[in-house]
Amino acid sequence: MMKEKLIDLLEYTYHFNKEMIKVISENISKTDKKTISLINHTLNAQQIWNSRILGEATFEVWQINPFEDLQEINRQNFNKSIEIVEKFDLNQKAEYQNSKGTQFENEIFEMLFQAINHSTYHRGQINSLLKQNGIEPVLTDYIFYKR
Repeated sequence: MMKEKLIDLLEYTYHFNKEMIKVISENISKTDKKTISLINHTLNAQQIWNSRILGEATFEVWQINPFEDLQEINRQNFNKSIEIVEKFDLNQKAEYQNSKGTQFENEIFEMLFQAINHSTYHRGQINSLLKQNGIEPVLTDYIFYKR
């Protein structure tokens, strides 16, 4: 049951990251650098959490990726997160280093939920910036997604 709910939240995250990238792309001439930085950061963070769990190379927290790669990075993030949910015990702990090199240990569920929650937080910031730039924000509430 927990795995199914987590997959649902990952699908929600994937869907609205995809919508955000689409809206930014359609309004790129009106989009500011902070918006571009935040959408990249949002995707980078999920890649980083997935990679910490899988022991793979991580992106930089604030790296700027080629804009045309963002949809593919989002898709790869989603697929990796789903792979983790399906292959791992979500209560299992994983050791990792944060961006400053400090060692930590968390449950895999906590790490994936962090990636989901972090994405939601930054989509809110991006919506605020879109609105300031005269771009219609994306309605990203989970409950509307489920209706």
